[in-house]
Amino acid sequence: MRILIANDDGIDAIGIQTLARYLEEEYEILVVAPDRNRSGASNSLTLTRPLQPTKVAEHQYRVDGTPTDCVNLALSGVIDGPVDVVVSGINHGPNLGDDVIYSGTVAAAMEARHLGRPALAVSLVGDQHFDTAARVVIQLLKDSHTLTLPAGILLNINVPDVPYAALKGLQVTRLGYRHQAQSPISAQHPRGVPSFWIGALSAPHDASPGTDFSAIEAGYVSVTPIHTDMTCHDAKTPLETWIDSLAL
Repeated sequence: MRILIANDDGIDAIGIQTLARYLEEEYEILVVAPDRNRSGASNSLTLTRPLQPTKVAEHQYRVDGTPTDCVNLALSGVIDGPVDVVVSGINHGPNLGDDVIYSGTVAAAMEARHLGRPALAVSLVGDQHFDTAARVVIQLLKDSHTLTLPAGILLNINVPDVPYAALKGLQVTRLGYRHQAQSPISAQHPRGVPSFWIGALSAPHDASPGTDFSAIEAGYVSVTPIHTDMTCHDAKTPLETWIDSLAL
């Protein structure tokens, strides 16, 4: 099995290099990642200029684009041949609840699913124990051949920032929700141009049992199946009733 490793923190990030080091002991790997931090890039593609993959080490390439660009190019076969599975991460920090809307880490895995490859998005809820998250990935991949999921599903995995031996186990979860993000923060511009930092993430609003927030808080690895069908099926019936009542 040949594994493509991507991320949104950039080719030099500790998370992706730790993951590459662990996976290359058991698998053939290909690393294709942005040339700089592209956190929050979500599913964006670069469509206004050509992209330039650059080889930086054996089977490692940086791309002057987004995480989705990296996976798109790699799975097209123009960078170092075909791959079977995509692992995106290890992200520096969580991708819990509605974080997945903005996450470049999750977006890279999502692009892989669009292009027909099994995919994992892996995040460490902290910035210390990247080895723990890498060992979790190894364990999941060892038994992945026994897992059958519907088409278009990717796994969003969040790992507590603790030593591997301190993990309580794994839990299958749903996405929780955060409160509204904090307000933008004013930034000083040397020419007086109004400037702002986007506000920080807020605390969880829904961290009830069964959510990814709850699993992490209890010391478990959170494994959430997600897909791109954003249809609210529960809203279709009342919406149809309302639409049918309209006279156009």
